[in-house]
Amino acid sequence: MSQPATWAEQTPTGRMLEAAARQALHAPSVFNTQPWRWRITADTLDLRADTDRQLAAADPDGRLLALSCGAALHHARMSLAAAGWTVTVERQPDPADPALLARLRATGPTRLDVAAARLVEAIPRRRTDRRAYGDRPVPEPVLNRLRATVEAEDGHLHIVRPDQMPMLAVSTGRAADIELADPAYREELRRWTDRPAGSGDGVPTATAVRPAPRRVPLRDYAPGGAAGLSAGAGFDRGAAYLILFGERDDPAAWLRGGEALSALLLTAMAEGLASAPLSDAIEVAWPRRMMRDLLAGIGDPYLVVRVGWGPDEDLPPAPRRTPADVIEVTG
Repeated sequence: MSQPATWAEQTPTGRMLEAAARQALHAPSVFNTQPWRWRITADTLDLRADTDRQLAAADPDGRLLALSCGAALHHARMSLAAAGWTVTVERQPDPADPALLARLRATGPTRLDVAAARLVEAIPRRRTDRRAYGDRPVPEPVLNRLRATVEAEDGHLHIVRPDQMPMLAVSTGRAADIELADPAYREELRRWTDRPAGSGDGVPTATAVRPAPRRVPLRDYAPGGAAGLSAGAGFDRGAAYLILFGERDDPAAWLRGGEALSALLLTAMAEGLASAPLSDAIEVAWPRRMMRDLLAGIGDPYLVVRVGWGPDEDLPPAPRRTPADVIEVTG
């Protein structure tokens, strides 16, 4: 016998909120940890940080966890806007409960947001593409649109200049060396690349890319040599490297940075670009200071994002947790 529908499935508001939470399952996250939980109550959708999924070695401050949760929040917001629902967003609504990151409240139907619908259409197609990109440069008008979508989310974007590329490459490579020398990091990497069957998370070696010459080094998710994907024929010569940054370096700013990151990645997908967030240089203090120097001290770096024209072959989808694991519906 089928189970009776919950009230969330029975009411228009409940259906929209649950659909938004389901869309957020596709959001990018560090090591594909998916460190969030959703709770639906009447006309609200609460986003909570799942701190059990925080990376103790790579992300002790919770910066990348908050960025990941911010990306999920933006996915949910766009889903509701594209469905024609007006929502208010209260970020960090309860100072006594820091794990409660945001509360979305549906206030009623409205005209659908065409720009949001374009981004929502890109959600299931977006992949983190760690393969090498081709020689064709990203056109300046496209880069300007990427910057505009980030600024619309109160973020900032710095396009790394050619003369700054050596500093970016050295900083990223140095960060990787420091982390790989740390046994705690190596164990954390092993944990999230060798996940139990059916966990729906992590970076399986089948989706990892074998090391190859790059303008900027990429994290090796299969240091034992079992990566399932080739980097391809490109060398990233046409790739653009973007530093996402903000005016503050605190949890509230990181959450907003994650929303800007989602807007950036979905817009890139809608423009036909491949993309890959790079967090190595943000995870280690000295390289992170180097990233701040690249910004001439005008802001705090949150993440580097590589965008460009990727290979034609489709990527396998990353594992995703099930709605039952992440979404709680209460009366």
